[in-house]
Amino acid sequence: MARISGVDLPNDKRIEIALTYIYGIGRTLAKEVITKAQINPDTRVKDLTNEDIGKIRNVLGDYKIEGALRTEVSMNIKRLMDIGCYRGLRHRRGLPVRGQRTHTNARTRTGKRRAVGAKKKSR
Repeated sequence: MARISGVDLPNDKRIEIALTYIYGIGRTLAKEVITKAQINPDTRVKDLTNEDIGKIRNVLGDYKIEGALRTEVSMNIKRLMDIGCYRGLRHRRGLPVRGQRTHTNARTRTGKRRAVGAKKKSR
């Protein structure tokens, strides 16, 4: 099992797909990394040699991924909240930030529906 940037890559997947398990790497960046490392994209993770893994690590050294990227994103959100801009207020209140409607939907951000009042038995 290949371990890159503290993430165990799944053995049976193609390296192109397996790299997307690392935070900050999508399909496009994965293709770019594989091209720079001169590795066949159809290679399975279990078939990689230590030399290939080393090449991938060297190429990924140029990019901000995993912990550094998570830190940067959280610091950007914290900055928005500190300066009190509209987006920062939406983050602070746990509401959608990018203009989505909240009258209906938005369950992911707002959480489970809360009952307004207890239902009474009618008899």
